[in-house]
Amino acid sequence: MAEAKQIKTALISVFHKDGLDDLLKKLNEEGVKFLSTGGTQTFIESLGYECQKVEDVTTYPSILGGRVKTLHPKVFGGILGRRDNEGDREQMAKYEIPEIDLVIVDLYPFEQTVASGAGEADIIEKIDIGGISLIRAGAKNFKDVVIVPSKAEYPVLLDILNKKGATTDIEDRRMLAARAFGVSSHYDTAIHNWFIK
Repeated sequence: MAEAKQIKTALISVFHKDGLDDLLKKLNEEGVKFLSTGGTQTFIESLGYECQKVEDVTTYPSILGGRVKTLHPKVFGGILGRRDNEGDREQMAKYEIPEIDLVIVDLYPFEQTVASGAGEADIIEKIDIGGISLIRAGAKNFKDVVIVPSKAEYPVLLDILNKKGATTDIEDRRMLAARAFGVSSHYDTAIHNWFIK
């Protein structure tokens, strides 16, 4: 298998929890550790799975009404760290940055909020910052990281897991990275269009 990578730790930060159950079940069966925040963490634990709080990794609470949760060097270092780069590995060890092999994100529903006729303040709060940053980081480092950028890709990852276990090859990761940039591009275009309306 071309550049096979084992998934050991998954960061999960999703708005919509529907459809996540089967994925979590399979990942848990494969021995993957879960890392999450807020509502997603509560959801994972409600299914009976252990889940480490992002706050325990960063030693920093969720702040500014939840606007800043995952935006931290220990999270982004864990995603962006190049596993074959000695300098990166040394810094990850020095700063106790955990390797994050899988990132599962489902963004705030910006377009649906606009379509619902919500007011400007509500619409602005549905501009996802942490999620879109996680998507871009995971996609950038597809050489080492699997990115699942929306619930539409849950079945794609589940299919890979069912066929190969918690192992992906470079083609899998590149394909999901391409989808991730498609998601981020669409999302930013929708926000751009709202601002210039």
